[in-house]
Amino acid sequence: MTQPSVLSYYRATATPYAPYTSLQGRHEVRVAIVGGGFAGLNIALGLAERGLREVAVLERQHIGFGASGRNGGFVFGGYSLGEEALHRQLGPQRAKRLFDLTTCAVQRIRERVASYAIPCDMVDQGVIWANWFRDPNVLRKRQRLLADHYGVHWDWLPQQAMREMIRSERYCEGLYERNALHLHPLNYAIGLAAAAAGQGVRIHEESDVWRLCRKNGRWSVSTPQGELLADHVVLACGGYLAGLRRQVDQAVLPIATYVMVTEPLGERLGQCLQTQAAVYDTRFAFDYYRPLPDTRLLWGGRISVRNRSPAAVQRILMRDMLRVFPQLEGVRVDHAWSGLMSYARHQMPQIGTGGDGLWWAQAFGGHGLAPTCAAGELLASAIAEGDDAWKQFAGYGLAHAYKPFGFIGAQASYWWQQCNDWFKTSLEG
Repeated sequence: MTQPSVLSYYRATATPYAPYTSLQGRHEVRVAIVGGGFAGLNIALGLAERGLREVAVLERQHIGFGASGRNGGFVFGGYSLGEEALHRQLGPQRAKRLFDLTTCAVQRIRERVASYAIPCDMVDQGVIWANWFRDPNVLRKRQRLLADHYGVHWDWLPQQAMREMIRSERYCEGLYERNALHLHPLNYAIGLAAAAAGQGVRIHEESDVWRLCRKNGRWSVSTPQGELLADHVVLACGGYLAGLRRQVDQAVLPIATYVMVTEPLGERLGQCLQTQAAVYDTRFAFDYYRPLPDTRLLWGGRISVRNRSPAAVQRILMRDMLRVFPQLEGVRVDHAWSGLMSYARHQMPQIGTGGDGLWWAQAFGGHGLAPTCAAGELLASAIAEGDDAWKQFAGYGLAHAYKPFGFIGAQASYWWQQCNDWFKTSLEG
């Protein structure tokens, strides 16, 4: 078996740009943001768009190094918690307001890609939720819930339509979400950084923040070769924790997911997909995949408490892919990788402040593109304009993740749900 590249497909096809210099010397800004992923970049750009340009983003590695540059590239509404649980916990009005933030964010992402001319291979052709099981009730239930309580309509796809678009006997019916898209996430992050920098935001790569403290009524943010004095600091580190505030770090579990990309398939891609929509299925432990512009197939799935080597990721995901598309037997995998996402126990983003100018935005849990955009707007509006709309997330605070026991619980829960998926599939024959 050919070994896949240790370089992710996204990194191998990243938009070239002149690296941002590391922080050198002492500087004063209004806002310092720790983390150069989607959350940090959306906040920075949101601040710049509101006229607040005394902003600096500090990234330990390079722009989009973490989950922002490693994910599946799906852009759709909602949260990891799910619409049913959100409705049950918050009631119809509050749940809809939170959900609407993400559907509006999908549109904002479209607009930003267009207005800033971000070359991120955006495919605005929706997402298909494919039924792994024979019972259509799971689809009907979610379709009714979305329509009745969220004002969102997903189109029903009968089995014949599904077979025409997805050339697999694995699925039965499906739902089509039109207000969704997919893109090259790392190039999108690079584009957000360029848009922010073009409006005066300071961006520093290779700038590891090692100390955060109060100094003369302001925040001091220190790196090995520099210091920022800021009125506000935002911690937006995702699964790659900065170690700056224990309460913030202890509230998330860094969880790994796996992705691979095939060789260019040419006409063979058409033997599998006759749609440009992205696809994921109805299991808890679902597969997700999408066609790429160069006729490759990107395939992702699984979650785990540990990263794996590219070869191990390839072995795991190849088995999953061939269960859906056995016609791809013998296809070469050119890239395979894993990366860390941040999850909270309550499965919702953690967006908040200590009231002293320290803010945080994390735990986007595998639904990152739209919720990070929404979080960016909320915190940019809070910092620049004093808006308190971010308080909608106050009920989903920094709940302790109880590491290392939280990792054990998360892995056990995933295995339990996998067993449920397997058992339900076996009952159907």
